[in-house]
Amino acid sequence: MVLCSLEGEPLGLAVLVVLVGLGLSLRAERKRRLMEDTPLSKALGVFIGEVALVGVCYLEKPLVAPLSGQPCVRYTWSVSEHWEREEEETYTDDEGRTKRRMVTCYGSDEIASGEKDGGFYLRDETGVVWVDPQGAPIETTCLFSEEASRGDALYYSKGSRRAVEGSTGERTFEEHGLLVGTPLFVRGRASERRDVVAAQIKPAAKTDIFIITTRTAKVVSAEWREVARFWGVVGALPSLGLGGILVMMAGYGSSLWLYPLAVLPVALYLLLYSGGWAWMAFNSLIGLRQRVYQASSLIDVQLKRRADLIRRFVACVQGFREHEASVQALLATARAQVGGGPLKALAPGIRAVIESYPEIRAQGLFNDLSKQLIETEDRIALARGYHNNIATFYNTRLQRIPDRYLADLVKMQPEALFGAEGFTRHPATVAV
Repeated sequence: MVLCSLEGEPLGLAVLVVLVGLGLSLRAERKRRLMEDTPLSKALGVFIGEVALVGVCYLEKPLVAPLSGQPCVRYTWSVSEHWEREEEETYTDDEGRTKRRMVTCYGSDEIASGEKDGGFYLRDETGVVWVDPQGAPIETTCLFSEEASRGDALYYSKGSRRAVEGSTGERTFEEHGLLVGTPLFVRGRASERRDVVAAQIKPAAKTDIFIITTRTAKVVSAEWREVARFWGVVGALPSLGLGGILVMMAGYGSSLWLYPLAVLPVALYLLLYSGGWAWMAFNSLIGLRQRVYQASSLIDVQLKRRADLIRRFVACVQGFREHEASVQALLATARAQVGGGPLKALAPGIRAVIESYPEIRAQGLFNDLSKQLIETEDRIALARGYHNNIATFYNTRLQRIPDRYLADLVKMQPEALFGAEGFTRHPATVAV
């Protein structure tokens, strides 16, 4: 009798609530761990894969917001006109009869709007990274909000001269956007740009988290912690309720055997949650370990870049230097021959040199070489620093409880950090 009363739609709905709450709770907890396990990168050190960085938004040619006139990287604006109308309403009187009456209603209609929401650069002290925000939630700020009546110049400047039905002669002008220079936190997947040799952050199918926010990573992580707790409680409520029902039934004296069963729903939920959490945490540790391996490979990639790129660049500079030395000799010979010999014989060679190389830029090329060397060494240093940061996060996870017990099951070992001493891959020596 008791078991029959617990069957049917209510029981199915309770199971659904448990599964949905459990799934959303573990999903939020997974995102929180991903946030905490992703070290911040510098713009120059943004490598392929999951990254997080902090900087200010920037555009070479900023957008001008139409209402506020401020420089932005994106904006939306709208104009709403307020109205007051008499409309018919249907109601039921005390005797149950349906009647109609006229009532005064208030509202507003949007009469104009616009937006610009392309990509932008995120800039820090090391450089810039292109960000394509398509599909990512973006928090904007209010740039303009004002009420205007027909006597104000603003009233007709951005809206139609035709009034809506029942217009009160008042309009609301609102604008939201991101000003140039706004500090942002971006978490997403970096990939290579096709137009230049640089990284970009854009939507990707394999992106774990893609957010653009004015808040800090710590605040976002704390919010996901609260979301995980909320849905964990929601999922636990049906099991608590079912246990309470069993206790009440046992209290009537007809089903004393239900007392031990009262804790069974809660125990099953805790078991289910523990299993789901262990599965999520274990996969999180595996993913973190793979990112440590990827960070280690990034160092080798940058070292290979230094060995290949700089070698070719040095050869190019040496060629220019030798060529320009011959040009200088050619010009010196020409000057010597001005008074004593025909210059005409040298003219074809001089013209050919000028057409091929109109300027002698040996010093500029050496400066470019120096810049390339510094940037390459900076990239290597950033790659090593990124590896050490993410390896530290991984090693910390292996020591925390209860993560350490999961790590012990598959014998995960801490990762070594790169140090200044004992590092066998020395800087390249450039001779020009």
